Amino acid sequence: MDTAHPADQSAADPGPQRILLVTGLSGAGKSTTLDVLEDLGWETIDNFPVRMLERLVAPGDEPVDEQRGPLAIGFDSRTRGFVPADIIELLGQLTERNDLSVSFMFIDCADGELERRFNETRRRHPMTHGRPLQEGIAAERDLLEALRHAADTVIDTTSLATNELQAHVRDLFDIGEAGDATLTISSFGFARGMPPLADLVFDMRFLDNPHWVDGLRELTGRDAPVGEHIEKDPAFHAAFEQIRDLLLTLLPRYEAQGKAYVHVAFGCTGGRHRSVFTAERMAQGLREAGFSPTVRHRNLGSRAADEIERVPG
Repeated sequence: MDTAHPADQSAADPGPQRILLVTGLSGAGKSTTLDVLEDLGWETIDNFPVRMLERLVAPGDEPVDEQRGPLAIGFDSRTRGFVPADIIELLGQLTERNDLSVSFMFIDCADGELERRFNETRRRHPMTHGRPLQEGIAAERDLLEALRHAADTVIDTTSLATNELQAHVRDLFDIGEAGDATLTISSFGFARGMPPLADLVFDMRFLDNPHWVDGLRELTGRDAPVGEHIEKDPAFHAAFEQIRDLLLTLLPRYEAQGKAYVHVAFGCTGGRHRSVFTAERMAQGLREAGFSPTVRHRNLGSRAADEIERVPG
């Protein structure tokens, strides 16, 4: 978000080094997450021996600009020296250091979906050891439960396609200017599931539904006739202004609290008309107020269908 910030830190003091620890259930998407982080400019290390982590980030004699690049470290139940209690203790020690900014992400997924993924790829689960796949998944979940509770960020990939996981990681950890939070405005259809990582969700189903108007059904919220129809609803302008004013109040407060990303989602039944139009209009309004949102439309490409919209309204 582009808002006013204190004076930039001097070149001699670039601030604490960003360290992101990434773990999770086997098959949940840790490797994909680390690949995206690498594309975003993070230095990434996977399956790093946990006992060596403190030595890796120990203060050294190298020039400051060679120490401060963001570093993502992946580990899981296969990693040498993997003891969850020891990892949590080490995490606490690292977060107390003034020269580090440490965060911890856990990649989760439902057991049934993990079974499907392993069966499809014919990969061997690291904790089966001759027992059924379900038991191996359950054993790993029990082992990692304390780490899941200790994580700053939990991403559940059960209903996420690979490209959706990649988009979420980009939203969360894209390297921007210091102090700037990443703001995402999205639209979605309730009939196709809630967005798993939204911070604020606004339900636009109280507006008149263009799906049931001849000539508008096959259009989307990006088309002018749909927007004109929605704006004719007496409830639209008052609700829009109240939501915008609320966001203008909350967004600077989130940033002041150090929140690295904010995801605001607008939903309607199918995710093609009311939510799309409102998300586009809200992004425009926030840009006029000095913010720089990214806009995503999750279900814009979905086909118009009466069975999704169900009943008028």
